[in-house]
Amino acid sequence: MSLSAPDLNELEAALADRLFIQISGWHLYLGDADLARVLAIECSARIDQTPAVAARQAIEAVKVNVAGGASQLPLSRLMPPAQLSDLEEILEPYCG
Repeated sequence: MSLSAPDLNELEAALADRLFIQISGWHLYLGDADLARVLAIECSARIDQTPAVAARQAIEAVKVNVAGGASQLPLSRLMPPAQLSDLEEILEPYCG
């Protein structure tokens, strides 16, 4: 099961403006990092799970290029722990 196109766009917008990665004290919002759409797609693919499970699996599945693509890290390694709770909250209306 996955989200409709309008719901996916709505989820992407929510992720873009609310979630960020943190590097050396800098906050880079997912919309600015071009990661909101890919995370929305990963979340959509897991929408039949609970918000907690969908959030954890999605941030592990999204790989972020670092060092010009020389290496990749899961998004979960770049987000502060409190952001996981925010992602779960964002997913609540969609999951179930």
